[in-house]
Amino acid sequence: MTVAQPERVFTLRELTRLLRLTARRAAQLRRLGLLPADGEGYRFRDLVACRVGAALLEAGATVRQVREALEGARRLAPDAEAPLAELRLLVEDRRVIMEQDRLRFDPRTGQGLLDFSEAELAREATESLSWGMVRPLIPPAHDAEAWFARASAWDGDPEQWEAAVEAYGRVVSIDPGYAAAWNNLGLLQHRMGHYERAGQCYEAALAADEACPQAAFNLGSLHEDLGDFPVAITWYRRAIEMQPDYADAHFNLAGVLGKVGRAETAAHHWRRYLELDLGSPWAQIARSHLAAVEGRPDRGERSGEGDE
Repeated sequence: MTVAQPERVFTLRELTRLLRLTARRAAQLRRLGLLPADGEGYRFRDLVACRVGAALLEAGATVRQVREALEGARRLAPDAEAPLAELRLLVEDRRVIMEQDRLRFDPRTGQGLLDFSEAELAREATESLSWGMVRPLIPPAHDAEAWFARASAWDGDPEQWEAAVEAYGRVVSIDPGYAAAWNNLGLLQHRMGHYERAGQCYEAALAADEACPQAAFNLGSLHEDLGDFPVAITWYRRAIEMQPDYADAHFNLAGVLGKVGRAETAAHHWRRYLELDLGSPWAQIARSHLAAVEGRPDRGERSGEGDE
Protein backbone atom coordinates (compact mmCIF):
# COMPACT_ATOMS: atom_id res chain seq x y z
CA MET A 1 0.00 0.00 0.00
CA THR A 2 1.44 3.35 -1.04
CA VAL A 3 1.51 5.98 1.68
CA ALA A 4 0.61 9.44 0.37
CA GLN A 5 3.39 11.98 0.79
CA PRO A 6 2.41 15.04 2.86
CA GLU A 7 2.00 18.19 0.80
CA ARG A 8 5.10 20.38 0.83
CA VAL A 9 4.63 23.63 2.71
CA PHE A 10 6.89 26.55 1.81
CA THR A 11 7.96 29.34 4.15
CA LEU A 12 7.79 32.98 3.07
CA ARG A 13 11.58 32.99 2.74
CA GLU A 14 11.53 29.93 0.50
CA LEU A 15 8.72 31.30 -1.66
CA THR A 16 10.46 34.67 -2.04
CA ARG A 17 13.73 33.07 -3.06
CA LEU A 18 12.15 30.53 -5.42
CA LEU A 19 10.24 33.24 -7.29
CA ARG A 20 13.04 35.83 -6.94
CA LEU A 21 10.55 38.40 -5.68
CA THR A 22 11.74 41.93 -5.10
CA ALA A 23 10.41 43.78 -2.07
CA ARG A 24 8.15 45.83 -4.38
CA ARG A 25 6.75 42.76 -6.13
CA ALA A 26 6.11 41.00 -2.80
CA ALA A 27 4.23 44.07 -1.57
CA GLN A 28 2.08 44.06 -4.72
CA LEU A 29 1.24 40.38 -4.23
CA ARG A 30 0.27 41.10 -0.62
CA ARG A 31 -2.10 43.83 -1.84
CA LEU A 32 -3.68 41.25 -4.14
CA GLY A 33 -4.17 38.83 -1.26
CA LEU A 34 -1.83 36.30 -2.88
CA LEU A 35 0.89 36.60 -0.27
CA PRO A 36 -0.77 36.66 3.16
CA ALA A 37 1.18 36.70 6.41
CA ASP A 38 3.37 33.61 6.78
CA GLY A 39 1.27 31.84 9.37
CA GLU A 40 0.90 28.20 8.35
CA GLY A 41 3.11 28.53 5.28
CA TYR A 42 2.29 28.31 1.57
CA ARG A 43 1.20 25.30 -0.42
CA PHE A 44 2.21 24.46 -3.98
CA ARG A 45 -0.86 26.09 -5.51
CA ASP A 46 -0.06 29.29 -3.56
CA LEU A 47 3.42 29.21 -5.08
CA VAL A 48 1.95 28.84 -8.59
CA ALA A 49 -0.60 31.62 -8.00
CA CYS A 50 2.14 33.99 -6.83
CA ARG A 51 4.26 33.07 -9.85
CA VAL A 52 1.38 33.86 -12.22
CA GLY A 53 0.55 37.09 -10.41
CA ALA A 54 4.17 38.20 -10.50
CA ALA A 55 4.40 37.33 -14.21
CA LEU A 56 1.31 39.43 -15.02
CA LEU A 57 2.77 42.38 -13.13
CA GLU A 58 6.12 41.89 -14.81
CA ALA A 59 4.39 41.90 -18.21
CA GLY A 60 2.97 45.36 -17.51
CA ALA A 61 -0.38 44.76 -15.81
CA THR A 62 -1.25 47.02 -12.90
CA VAL A 63 -2.26 45.77 -9.49
CA ARG A 64 -5.78 47.02 -10.22
CA GLN A 65 -5.95 45.11 -13.52
CA VAL A 66 -4.76 41.90 -11.88
CA ARG A 67 -7.25 42.32 -9.03
CA GLU A 68 -10.14 42.87 -11.47
CA ALA A 69 -9.03 39.88 -13.55
CA LEU A 70 -8.79 37.73 -10.45
CA GLU A 71 -12.28 38.72 -9.32
CA GLY A 72 -13.65 38.06 -12.80
CA ALA A 73 -11.91 34.70 -13.04
CA ARG A 74 -13.54 33.67 -9.77
CA ARG A 75 -16.94 34.52 -11.24
CA LEU A 76 -16.24 32.67 -14.50
CA ALA A 77 -14.82 29.62 -12.74
CA PRO A 78 -16.48 29.48 -9.30
CA ASP A 79 -15.20 25.95 -8.69
CA ALA A 80 -11.55 27.01 -9.08
CA GLU A 81 -10.08 27.07 -5.59
CA ALA A 82 -7.06 29.10 -6.74
CA PRO A 83 -7.91 30.78 -10.07
CA LEU A 84 -4.40 32.02 -10.82
CA ALA A 85 -3.05 28.51 -10.33
CA GLU A 86 -5.78 26.79 -12.36
CA LEU A 87 -6.61 29.21 -15.20
CA ARG A 88 -4.43 30.73 -17.90
CA LEU A 89 -4.14 34.51 -17.63
CA LEU A 90 -1.86 36.70 -19.71
CA VAL A 91 -1.28 40.31 -20.66
CA GLU A 92 -2.10 41.39 -24.22
CA ASP A 93 -2.38 44.95 -25.52
CA ARG A 94 -2.08 46.28 -21.94
CA ARG A 95 -5.02 44.27 -20.67
CA VAL A 96 -5.32 40.99 -18.80
CA ILE A 97 -7.14 38.25 -20.70
CA MET A 98 -8.09 34.68 -19.86
CA GLU A 99 -7.63 31.68 -22.15
CA GLN A 100 -9.74 28.55 -21.79
CA ASP A 101 -10.19 25.75 -24.33
CA ARG A 102 -8.53 27.91 -27.02
CA LEU A 103 -11.02 30.72 -26.43
CA ARG A 104 -10.19 34.11 -24.99
CA PHE A 105 -12.25 36.14 -22.56
CA ASP A 106 -12.14 39.45 -20.80
CA PRO A 107 -12.18 38.11 -17.21
CA ARG A 108 -13.85 41.28 -15.93
CA THR A 109 -16.95 40.88 -18.11
CA GLY A 110 -16.81 37.30 -19.39
CA GLN A 111 -17.10 38.63 -22.96
CA GLY A 112 -15.36 36.57 -25.65
CA LEU A 113 -12.55 38.29 -27.52
CA LEU A 114 -12.68 37.77 -31.27
CA ASP A 115 -10.98 40.91 -32.61
CA PHE A 116 -7.60 39.35 -33.40
CA SER A 117 -5.18 41.31 -35.53
CA GLU A 118 -3.86 39.82 -38.76
CA ALA A 119 -0.58 38.99 -37.06
CA GLU A 120 -2.44 37.29 -34.25
CA LEU A 121 -4.55 35.30 -36.70
CA ALA A 122 -1.42 34.20 -38.52
CA ARG A 123 0.11 33.07 -35.24
CA GLU A 124 -3.06 31.20 -34.32
CA ALA A 125 -3.10 29.47 -37.69
CA THR A 126 0.53 28.42 -37.33
CA GLU A 127 -0.04 27.12 -33.81
CA SER A 128 -3.10 25.17 -34.90
CA LEU A 129 -0.93 23.02 -37.17
CA SER A 130 0.78 21.52 -34.12
CA TRP A 131 -2.19 21.66 -31.76
CA GLY A 132 -2.63 17.90 -31.83
CA MET A 133 0.91 17.28 -30.58
CA VAL A 134 0.70 15.59 -27.18
CA ARG A 135 4.38 15.76 -26.23
CA PRO A 136 7.30 17.87 -27.46
CA LEU A 137 10.00 16.22 -29.54
CA ILE A 138 12.23 14.04 -27.38
CA PRO A 139 16.02 14.47 -27.52
CA PRO A 140 18.15 11.44 -28.45
CA ALA A 141 18.40 9.07 -25.48
CA HIS A 142 22.22 9.29 -25.46
CA ASP A 143 22.43 13.09 -25.57
CA ALA A 144 23.05 14.29 -22.00
CA GLU A 145 23.48 17.93 -23.04
CA ALA A 146 20.11 18.00 -24.79
CA TRP A 147 18.39 16.55 -21.73
CA PHE A 148 20.20 19.00 -19.46
CA ALA A 149 19.06 21.93 -21.61
CA ARG A 150 15.49 20.66 -21.49
CA ALA A 151 15.58 20.16 -17.72
CA SER A 152 17.07 23.64 -17.24
CA ALA A 153 14.21 25.14 -19.23
CA TRP A 154 11.70 23.42 -16.94
CA ASP A 155 13.21 23.66 -13.47
CA GLY A 156 12.21 27.29 -12.95
CA ASP A 157 8.50 26.47 -13.34
CA PRO A 158 6.94 24.66 -10.34
CA GLU A 159 4.31 23.17 -12.62
CA GLN A 160 7.06 21.36 -14.54
CA TRP A 161 9.28 20.22 -11.67
CA GLU A 162 8.33 16.57 -12.10
CA ALA A 163 9.29 16.70 -15.78
CA ALA A 164 12.55 18.44 -14.90
CA VAL A 165 13.35 15.76 -12.31
CA GLU A 166 12.83 13.07 -14.94
CA ALA A 167 15.02 14.94 -17.44
CA TYR A 168 17.87 15.48 -14.96
CA GLY A 169 17.55 11.80 -14.05
CA ARG A 170 18.15 10.95 -17.70
CA VAL A 171 21.24 13.19 -17.73
CA VAL A 172 22.91 11.46 -14.78
CA SER A 173 21.97 8.02 -16.08
CA ILE A 174 23.77 8.88 -19.33
CA ASP A 175 26.67 10.68 -17.62
CA PRO A 176 27.00 9.85 -13.88
CA GLY A 177 29.82 12.39 -13.58
CA TYR A 178 27.65 15.37 -14.61
CA ALA A 179 27.99 17.43 -11.41
CA ALA A 180 25.72 20.30 -12.50
CA ALA A 181 22.89 17.87 -13.25
CA TRP A 182 23.27 16.15 -9.86
CA ASN A 183 23.23 19.53 -8.13
CA ASN A 184 20.15 20.77 -10.00
CA LEU A 185 18.36 17.47 -9.43
CA GLY A 186 19.12 17.79 -5.72
CA LEU A 187 17.78 21.33 -5.66
CA LEU A 188 14.49 20.21 -7.18
CA GLN A 189 14.20 17.31 -4.72
CA HIS A 190 14.95 19.80 -1.94
CA ARG A 191 12.22 22.18 -3.11
CA MET A 192 9.75 19.30 -3.31
CA GLY A 193 10.49 18.26 0.27
CA HIS A 194 12.42 15.06 -0.54
CA TYR A 195 15.27 15.92 1.81
CA GLU A 196 17.08 12.57 1.95
CA ARG A 197 17.13 12.27 -1.83
CA ALA A 198 18.26 15.90 -2.13
CA GLY A 199 21.24 15.25 0.15
CA GLN A 200 22.22 12.21 -1.88
CA CYS A 201 22.15 14.25 -5.09
CA TYR A 202 24.23 17.09 -3.62
CA GLU A 203 26.79 14.58 -2.38
CA ALA A 204 26.86 12.95 -5.82
CA ALA A 205 27.56 16.38 -7.32
CA LEU A 206 30.55 16.83 -5.01
CA ALA A 207 31.75 13.33 -5.75
CA ALA A 208 31.69 14.22 -9.45
CA ASP A 209 33.29 17.64 -8.88
CA GLU A 210 34.79 18.27 -5.44
CA ALA A 211 35.09 21.98 -6.28
CA CYS A 212 31.36 22.54 -6.92
CA PRO A 213 30.47 25.45 -4.58
CA GLN A 214 26.76 25.30 -5.44
CA ALA A 215 26.49 21.73 -4.12
CA ALA A 216 28.26 22.69 -0.88
CA PHE A 217 25.98 25.71 -0.51
CA ASN A 218 22.89 23.60 -1.11
CA LEU A 219 24.00 21.07 1.49
CA GLY A 220 24.28 23.98 3.91
CA SER A 221 20.78 25.12 2.99
CA LEU A 222 19.44 21.58 3.36
CA HIS A 223 20.89 21.14 6.85
CA GLU A 224 19.66 24.61 7.83
CA ASP A 225 16.14 23.59 6.78
CA LEU A 226 16.54 20.43 8.87
CA GLY A 227 17.59 22.50 11.90
CA ASP A 228 21.15 21.11 12.00
CA PHE A 229 22.90 24.48 12.25
CA PRO A 230 26.46 23.26 13.04
CA VAL A 231 26.52 21.10 9.90
CA ALA A 232 24.92 23.92 7.88
CA ILE A 233 27.72 26.27 9.02
CA THR A 234 30.33 23.72 7.96
CA TRP A 235 28.91 23.44 4.45
CA TYR A 236 28.42 27.19 3.99
CA ARG A 237 32.06 27.69 4.98
CA ARG A 238 33.07 24.99 2.53
CA ALA A 239 31.23 26.82 -0.26
CA ILE A 240 33.02 30.06 0.62
CA GLU A 241 36.38 28.26 0.64
CA MET A 242 35.65 27.11 -2.90
CA GLN A 243 34.36 30.51 -4.02
CA PRO A 244 35.25 33.37 -1.65
CA ASP A 245 32.93 35.85 -3.41
CA TYR A 246 29.85 33.58 -3.19
CA ALA A 247 27.39 36.22 -1.99
CA ASP A 248 24.51 33.88 -1.14
CA ALA A 249 26.82 31.69 0.95
CA HIS A 250 27.90 34.72 3.01
CA PHE A 251 24.23 35.72 3.42
CA ASN A 252 23.08 32.31 4.62
CA LEU A 253 26.14 31.72 6.79
CA ALA A 254 25.58 35.06 8.51
CA GLY A 255 21.96 34.14 9.17
CA VAL A 256 22.81 30.78 10.74
CA LEU A 257 25.64 32.24 12.82
CA GLY A 258 23.15 34.77 14.15
CA LYS A 259 20.76 31.97 15.09
CA VAL A 260 23.43 30.24 17.20
CA GLY A 261 24.43 33.45 19.00
CA ARG A 262 27.62 34.28 17.15
CA ALA A 263 26.79 37.89 16.48
CA GLU A 264 30.19 39.36 15.66
CA THR A 265 31.13 36.53 13.33
CA ALA A 266 27.74 36.92 11.64
CA ALA A 267 28.40 40.65 11.24
CA HIS A 268 31.60 39.87 9.31
CA HIS A 269 29.63 37.89 6.74
CA TRP A 270 26.79 40.45 6.56
CA ARG A 271 29.44 43.06 5.69
CA ARG A 272 31.03 40.80 3.12
CA TYR A 273 27.64 40.12 1.54
CA LEU A 274 26.97 43.86 1.23
CA GLU A 275 30.35 44.32 -0.47
CA LEU A 276 29.37 41.69 -3.04
CA ASP A 277 25.66 42.40 -3.60
CA LEU A 278 24.90 45.93 -2.46
CA GLY A 279 22.22 46.62 -5.06
CA SER A 280 19.94 43.60 -4.59
CA PRO A 281 16.64 43.58 -2.63
CA TRP A 282 18.34 41.29 -0.11
CA ALA A 283 20.85 44.02 0.75
CA GLN A 284 18.25 45.80 2.88
CA ILE A 285 17.71 42.61 4.86
CA ALA A 286 21.46 42.26 5.34
CA ARG A 287 21.74 45.87 6.50
CA SER A 288 18.93 45.33 9.00
CA HIS A 289 20.62 42.25 10.44
CA LEU A 290 23.98 44.01 10.55
CA ALA A 291 22.50 46.96 12.43
CA ALA A 292 20.93 44.53 14.91
CA VAL A 293 24.11 42.59 15.65
CA GLU A 294 26.76 45.32 15.65
CA GLY A 295 28.14 45.73 19.11
CA ARG A 296 26.49 42.57 20.45
CA PRO A 297 28.97 40.12 22.13
CA ASP A 298 29.65 36.88 20.30
CA ARG A 299 29.60 33.71 22.41
CA GLY A 300 31.78 31.90 19.90
CA GLU A 301 34.42 34.64 20.00
CA ARG A 302 34.50 34.62 23.82
CA SER A 303 35.23 30.90 23.79
CA GLY A 304 38.08 31.43 21.34
CA GLU A 305 36.34 30.07 18.26
CA GLY A 306 36.67 32.33 15.24
CA ASP A 307 35.47 32.16 11.64
CA GLU A 308 37.91 31.90 8.80
